Amino acid sequence: MAGSSATTVATAMGTPKEAYDIAGPVDPTKFYPKSGVLPAVVEVRNQTGTWDTVGHTRMLILSDGGHVIETITDADSPGYFAYELTDFQKLFGTLVDHARAEWRFDPVSDGTSIRWTYTFFGKPGRGWIVGLIVGLLWTPYMRKVLPPIANEVTRQVAAKGKG
Repeated sequence: MAGSSATTVATAMGTPKEAYDIAGPVDPTKFYPKSGVLPAVVEVRNQTGTWDTVGHTRMLILSDGGHVIETITDADSPGYFAYELTDFQKLFGTLVDHARAEWRFDPVSDGTSIRWTYTFFGKPGRGWIVGLIVGLLWTPYMRKVLPPIANEVTRQVAAKGKG
């Protein structure tokens, strides 16, 4: 099943291990705001353990009353982290079968490159609509969300260096 993907990249100060340890378990309620028709993450429920172990799950409650379930599928510190998203609600529930988010952390001259890829897999006959949503709404959203996460990595690394 082919999906519709979007990727964005940001650079953070620090090593890939530091970026991985900070960006992976970041509180989604602080970094995933409402943007146009895309709802905010307003609560995390039923998280099983720390957000860094394969098989752990959590439910993200969205500002439109829906939710989505995330399950960690890969946790290869310090370079790669991925999770599957299922049980979409509301509009996405009618269009999306599931999604996959992948985070890569690579060393660069001025810190760590954080590469975030999101792939949505549409329900039968709805892939083209999902592709439009990814291109028109989700890609710009990712470009809005990732820089503050990278800035948080930089902030925490800098604070640790001063301590």
